[in-house]
Amino acid sequence: MTLVEHYDTETTENTRLLRSPHGRLEFRRTQELVRRAISGPGKRVLDVGGATGVHARWLAADGHSVHVVDPVAGHVAEAAHLEGVTAEVGDARALTWPDSSADVVLLMGPLYHLTESGDRAQAIAEARRVLRPGGLLFAAAIGRYLSAMETGTNGQLADHITPSVEAVLNTGRYDGHVGFVPAHFHTADELRGELETAGLSEISVYGVEGPAWPALDVAGIDEFDARVDAALRCARLVEQDPLLINASAHFLAVAVN
Repeated sequence: MTLVEHYDTETTENTRLLRSPHGRLEFRRTQELVRRAISGPGKRVLDVGGATGVHARWLAADGHSVHVVDPVAGHVAEAAHLEGVTAEVGDARALTWPDSSADVVLLMGPLYHLTESGDRAQAIAEARRVLRPGGLLFAAAIGRYLSAMETGTNGQLADHITPSVEAVLNTGRYDGHVGFVPAHFHTADELRGELETAGLSEISVYGVEGPAWPALDVAGIDEFDARVDAALRCARLVEQDPLLINASAHFLAVAVN
């Protein structure tokens, strides 16, 4: 199944960050980290791989001008209906925006969907091209240890799945064994290295959810409100701790062009 087919038939992207406890935690922390780095309203934001506008919606409400680029036509149609948001079908590796035309670029999905390193490098290069000097890049990645932590916590880590979990730990190549399409799973150092190689500066990589996210999922959605504050505090405490950063399900890198 292709990426476009997956998002057309297998998932409702505008609810992905709401339907699971760790998705809700990811959404809150992503908002927190992005807002921490962006100073003031009025930024020209290019949301590459922005899907249905999950992040574009709140960025526009914060006073930014947001344009979504996504390969899925259905996503683009939904995003285009949001107030303060425009959208187009496009590819992270070949953006239509001119050089130095964006204050902020978000790559919230392309770096895990582009499974080949050369394609990821091209997407980062395109983000740099359209960013003005001094502009901010936000780049998300899925953590290499996600499936080991998820299946080890929810009781699903058994003989039949262990080779796939080992493979993603060793190579970053994820085969879909806990759902989702095949993807590339990063380590925090690998994500930093890709941005450094592209020539970006002042790179900070954050663990988004911290180490408590699998326990939130096991506890269930009904327990989320009672447990989320502690999970958020934990995530903040160790968001750049070199010994725990890779326990997060996702990373968010912030870099300057």
